[in-house]
Order: sequence, then C-alpha cells, then structure tokens
Amino acid sequence: MSRPPLIGISARIYFPAAPVADIGGVFTRTLHYLEQSVAHWILGGRALAVMIPAIESQGMLARSEMSLAEYASQLDGLVLQGGNDIAPESYGETPLRPEWSGDRVRDRYEIDLFDAFVSAGKPVVGICRGCQLINVALGGTLYQDIPSQRPSEVQHLHVQQYDRQFHDAEILPGSGLARLYPGVERTTINSIHHQAVKDLGRDLVVEARSVPDGLVEAIRWRGPSLVFGMQWHPEFMAQDRHHPSQLDGRPILEEFLAACLRRRG
Repeated sequence: MSRPPLIGISARIYFPAAPVADIGGVFTRTLHYLEQSVAHWILGGRALAVMIPAIESQGMLARSEMSLAEYASQLDGLVLQGGNDIAPESYGETPLRPEWSGDRVRDRYEIDLFDAFVSAGKPVVGICRGCQLINVALGGTLYQDIPSQRPSEVQHLHVQQYDRQFHDAEILPGSGLARLYPGVERTTINSIHHQAVKDLGRDLVVEARSVPDGLVEAIRWRGPSLVFGMQWHPEFMAQDRHHPSQLDGRPILEEFLAACLRRRG
C-alpha cells in the first residue's frame, strides 16, 4: 500500500505576556502548538499530521533561512487552523480598536505558507481563521468586528458557549459544497468568530452563507488546485453532536485528502 497522505498544519503561536513570573516555566517562551482536535480530525481520515513551525523576530533563525517551499514539496497538503485574529494591516487597514490588532507575525508566516503550497499545486483547507487567511492572502478584506460593522440577529461568537454556539447556514446551489452534500440546502454549523470575510479575494467564490444575515461561511478558489475555507470548526463537531442537523465534516476531509493523493500521483 502507498503511504498515507502527509498533511502539514500551520502552528498556533503563543507569545508570553508580561508579567509571566506567576506562570513561569515554558510559558515564559514563545510556543508553537497544534490543537489536538485538529490533529485528530486529520488522523481520522487515515492521514498523518505534521505541524509546520513559524519563524518570528525573536527566534534563532531569520525568515530567509527557512524554506517553506521545501515543506510544500515534501507534504501532500496544508491545513490552516484557527486562532487569533488576522491583523488589519495584513489587508490594508488599521485596527479600529487595540484588542482587534491581531497577530501580524502569524499572518506573514501563514501567507508565505499558503503561497508556497498553492505554487506547488498542493491542496489547502482553512478552518475559521484559516478561511479568513485564505481570503486575505488572495487580496480580500475582513470585517474587523461583526457586531459593530455588520449588526445581525445571528450571534457568531458566544465566549461562554464557545464551540457549542450554533446557527443555521445555507449551502449555495451548484457549489462544491452542494456536490459534497447532495440534497442539503440548509444545515447547522458551530460559530466561534467575531471577524468574517468582507470583500472576496481574487478568484474566490462563496459556497455557504449564514442564515438569515447572509454572512460568508465558506469560500472556494477557482484556480487549478483545491483551496477551500470554512468559517466553522469541523474538528469540534466531529467530537460531539449537539444538533441533529449539524454538518458532518467527513465529506470535506475526504475531498481534501483525495485531492492530496491525486496531486501526489
């Protein structure tokens, strides 16, 4: 049998915040980490998961010393996991509030990573922040804060409920998602974000919108390789079913891994 798909996953980044004396130990250092549920989602498709480290200004290496093209060459596909806000500077804006300043270091790293995999023709999937990153990498913009910039009766973020916050979404007819979920016009997805796609990036199409406010929930690239972003977290819904109508993320994972194997072949 051929080896299973080898999937790279972008790192989340923890930066130590002062004061750190009361935490101590490893938390006084910059950490790169992979959320377990994302890794298990990938492993559940009989693929291997590899976290790709970032390069930041205080590290031992310069960004020029790390070849992300080598990762793109050796790995079969890329998953951009969730995390901190995208920095407004990454799409030509300034933060409307200090707490929305985002993570510019991670943005640069993930945009470089995205470009390397797309240039190599390797499939890319983005989850939550990853969906927004795909849009920004292709020249799109974001709402820095949904409640203030796009008021809606839909609550896209509930801090206390976290991954148990759900709302309805519409799968657009004729889309790639409609092909993966035949007969499903409306579904239920989790929602853990206060930013969202505003202006679409180059050659991107919308595949799902939230109901009833119409906010973008899924995007797909019209280029030669598979690039798909979803605003929800399929890895959380794979662990527990809180709604009978919630979307099963397996078809999305299967499409992604099948594209990875085709590209390898």
